[in-house]
Parts: sequence; C-alpha cells; structure tokens
Amino acid sequence: MLIEHRSTVSLTLMVVAMVLALAPATSAQQPFSVGGVVAAPGTMAGGDLKVAAGASDEGTTIPITIINGTKAGPVLVLVAGTHGAEYPPILALQRVRMQIDAQTLAGTLVLVHVANMPSFLKRTIYYGPADGKNLNRVFPGNRDGSLSDRIADVLTREVIDRATHLVDIHCGDGNEWLRPYTYWETTGTPAVAAAGKQLALAFGMDHIIIDTSRPTDPGVSVYLSNTAITRNKPAITVESGGWARTDEESIARIERGVAGLLRALKMRAVGPDPVAHPVWLGRNEVLRSQFTGLLYPAVEPGMTVAEGTLIARVTDFHGKVLQEIRSPFAGEVLYVVATPSISQGEPVGFVAERVSSPEAYLKK
Repeated sequence: MLIEHRSTVSLTLMVVAMVLALAPATSAQQPFSVGGVVAAPGTMAGGDLKVAAGASDEGTTIPITIINGTKAGPVLVLVAGTHGAEYPPILALQRVRMQIDAQTLAGTLVLVHVANMPSFLKRTIYYGPADGKNLNRVFPGNRDGSLSDRIADVLTREVIDRATHLVDIHCGDGNEWLRPYTYWETTGTPAVAAAGKQLALAFGMDHIIIDTSRPTDPGVSVYLSNTAITRNKPAITVESGGWARTDEESIARIERGVAGLLRALKMRAVGPDPVAHPVWLGRNEVLRSQFTGLLYPAVEPGMTVAEGTLIARVTDFHGKVLQEIRSPFAGEVLYVVATPSISQGEPVGFVAERVSSPEAYLKK
C-alpha cells in the first residue's frame, strides 16, 4: 500500500524534498501570468480565460484573479464553481480576493472564481447545459471536444499546469444536503500524497476521506484535483455547504480553510492551526438510484447508520415503491439528495466508514 513500510522520518524527508522541488529557484518574485492575465510582484490582477467557440456552442469565459506576492513561494490555485450550482465556494473566493494583501504575500495565489460559467448562469446541477457532461468527470479535457471538454482543457493547460498546489472547492450541489468534509487523495507518489495529507489537515475540516480510488493515468485523470496529482502537484477536494444555500457558516468555513493553507505553505505568517483530531474515513460509497421517479430520503447528513439502514426510497409518480436504498455497511452519512426529483443512475446519498488511522487503513 501507499505508505506501508515507510517510516515517519522518511515521509517527512520526502515532503521536505517535495516542497523544495516546487519552490522557485530564486528569492526574487517575478510577474506571473495565466492566459492573458498578468500580475506584477506585489499586485493583484483579474481577467477572463477564454474558451473558444465550438461547432455547436459560443464558448465561454473563466473569471480568475492572480494575487502575486513580493517574495517567491508556492503557486496555490483555488478553484470554485466546477459545478455551477455550488454557491458557497464561489462566494468565499470573492471574499478571499479582497482579504489577501499582495505586498505581504509569499508566492502566488490564483483564484478561479467560476470554473463552469455555463452551468452557473443556467443554474444546472451536475451537468453542463451545452453538452450534458459533468465537468468534474472529463479531465484533462480535449481542446477539440464539447464545451465541458474544452473548459477542462483550458483549466488543465492554463491553470493546473502553473500550480504547485491546488484545492478544488465544492459543496453539495443544488439538490444535496451535506455535512462538510475533505478528500485526501492518495493516488499520487508517496511525496505528493504526504504533502496532500498536510493540505487536508491545514484546511481544518474535521472529517477527512482517505480516497485511494482515483485514476493514476495523467491522460485520463477524470477529476480536476486528480489532474494536479497525476502531474505531481499536491491537491485536495473540499466540500462545504449545499442545497443551493449561501449560508454564512459554509462560506466562512472555506475562508478559514484558505487561511490555514496560506499559513501551512508559509505564504502568510498568520492563520489557524491544522485540525488537531480529524475523523478519518476509509471505505466509502456513493449510493445511486436504479430508477427515475420521486425520492424520499430517510436520513440526514452526519447520522451514524448500521449496515442495512434505509437511506432513501424511490417511488414512481403513482406512489409505487420502486427501490429502497440501504447502507451497504455501517458508517456515517455525508450527504443525501434532499429534493424529490431523481433520475436513473444519479446519487441519492454518500456513506463512509470511520477508521482508526490512515496508516491502519492503507495497510489493508
């Protein structure tokens, strides 16, 4: 397994080596550009990345902000709006944009304010309105593909390839009721995985999923954060908020997480401590509907359930029960779909199992 037979000392040395390898060669900061947006040292610049028109669409834009510090350091990319109806991440980055002083920042912060503008403007859940694709399932993208493919391609070439560290910031989509948690994706090299674990702890959320299931092929990386990991860049995915809400708690949790990352990466001197006693989650499963119809959830996020606990029922439009979805193992409910409409193959909930430690789980 990933961390089996490696001592704490050797892992620490790998993380240090990773940080040194990712750091700029000199202490003098240089102008930083993403696409056509350029920020001089000690300044902030905003603009749009262009996604060219396709055969059946007009293309789109991706609004970004670059905050370029006065000292050399990491290039931290924060992405919001990969799914357009996930609002707390989008609003949180608007606040972060105004909170960071480029004059006191080390390194560079790149904010992708809305990765999926077509979905945001059309208020769609999961899928892009132009092609019906889930943007977070088509990375690294294709510059000759449909609109979602081309958005992913631009993000990969212009943003991910410029990063040293990345966080893809999500929440429950417009139909999902969710408790906050982080994915620590372990499928990179040992050094990248160890550095990713530190990012997950620094972000401060107390529930962390140990995700061993992501693809390892950079050409079929599928997920945004995994695209960074398969290119040897530590990355995590975080979830805070949901159900199309814009609540203060979910937004502030993301702001706090960003502040923790900036401190952990030594981009700023101040910030909150890493989470001290995380709940580690191992085995996990997204539960899906086999039918199209009406969904009736039977649990709430944060509930502990036994194996076989009813998670939700699906009925047809005349009240006939088509499916009872039950938990396949004992665990904690991280989200449930809490709106009545459900289509065949779509998620109805997510359950994960607590483990004693990452080391114990990864040795299995």
